[in-house]
Amino acid sequence: MTDKTEYITKEGYDKLIKELDMLKNVKRKEIANRIQEAKELGDLSENAEYAEAKNEQSFTEGRIIQLDNLLKNVTLIEDKTKSKTVCDIVEVGSKIKLESDGSITEYTIVGSNEADPDKGFISNESPLGDAFLGRKLNDAVEIDVPAGKVTYVITHIE
Repeated sequence: MTDKTEYITKEGYDKLIKELDMLKNVKRKEIANRIQEAKELGDLSENAEYAEAKNEQSFTEGRIIQLDNLLKNVTLIEDKTKSKTVCDIVEVGSKIKLESDGSITEYTIVGSNEADPDKGFISNESPLGDAFLGRKLNDAVEIDVPAGKVTYVITHIE
């Protein structure tokens, strides 16, 4: 895993901490119990329960390592959407309103771990999110999309 800084909201950070705690303190114990029960069934070479529990153990330990590494490299971002303060420049954590061909679109710029484009959360590392970073109110931003070029005007920044 790289030492790349990951941007994340307090809410996203808390969610990851909760997941890590559950994996370390609940899931590990459950899997250890399942492995022990499967061992008691006898021959491990043909023991599907044992193999399944060991696979789940590997997956869980991998996720724990992934979360530990991620949490070592996070930078918490201020959730600007809760402050309702109008800002001058788009940055990670900004909620922006865009106008293109008469339609209005809203996005919140977040770190890659919290991106969910269907819900309006776009990654600062995505081509779309990256194109808006550092831009100002009323800036026109031209984006290349599969259908051609689209121009967005930033009409609001929080």
